[in-house]
Amino acid sequence: MRASALAFLLLLAASSLAAQEYPNRPITMIVPFPPGGVADTVARPVAEAMANVLKQPVVVENRAGAGGGVGMGAAARAAPDGYTVLLALSSISIIPEADKILKRAPMYELQQLRAVARFTADPTVLVVRADAPWRTAQEFIDDARRNPTKYSYGSSGNYGTMHVPMEMLKSNAKFFMLHVPYTGAGPAVLALLGGQVDALSTGPATVVQHIRAGRLRALAHWGEGRLASLPDVPSLTELGYRVQFAQWSGLFVPASTPDAIVGRLREAAQSAANDPKVVQTIGAAGSPMLYLDMPEFTRYWSADAAKMAEVVQKIGRVE
Repeated sequence: MRASALAFLLLLAASSLAAQEYPNRPITMIVPFPPGGVADTVARPVAEAMANVLKQPVVVENRAGAGGGVGMGAAARAAPDGYTVLLALSSISIIPEADKILKRAPMYELQQLRAVARFTADPTVLVVRADAPWRTAQEFIDDARRNPTKYSYGSSGNYGTMHVPMEMLKSNAKFFMLHVPYTGAGPAVLALLGGQVDALSTGPATVVQHIRAGRLRALAHWGEGRLASLPDVPSLTELGYRVQFAQWSGLFVPASTPDAIVGRLREAAQSAANDPKVVQTIGAAGSPMLYLDMPEFTRYWSADAAKMAEVVQKIGRVE
């Protein structure tokens, strides 16, 4: 047998053995945003539940920067051995397209990652401080039209899941508002509460507790029907604006991770999604579990990425 063929067979055997023994040490779950946002809210109970199945700790590591691109890029470049996984938001589909528009080196490519499971999918919500003068979305839009340099909105970073829906609304409703990017949803919400910005769009899980406490007011959301967590808040579609956007969360691994290892992670993710404690924790934050298994999530991600590429290209032409 030729040496190259023997080396290949030995490599296959080693890979098969590693998959059979997986996992035999802690797993890192990269969350590409700071604590306090939707990704972190989903990741922590999911990681705990997955650890119970895998019999190894699943350690959440917040690695923020560039609207999530830093952490996503790190996960895409990680060794494909199952010991680094990624809990990302829908901005994972947006950033590679934004890199092209901004003519910067790509932080990662979509084909470097493999979808394992979707956990949540929520329309983003337009929120302002409770002491703001606007009681409705239409009042907010009308005021912004009259005062194009007066107001600002915060986001989790350029071309992230808090930036894109606001730009969609600005384009459709024909108003201007200054964009102020932060390093994640948590810092952006703190900036809104502190009066540094006037509004933002984010997933319900990030702001429901502040709305219930009377610190923030929800004016509208980017979905279709009413939200269970905010039943009195109308959709922008109801109000006549043709904009829809969902901020979803999902689990990913490096693309060449062996199938046997992906299968173990898939099993653990499905168990977490069906764990009553996880469902209750995430639901209490305002985000119902909307699990998709790997085949369905892969198709969903592909369609969403194509749609978001068109949206980002349009925003790039306007800017």
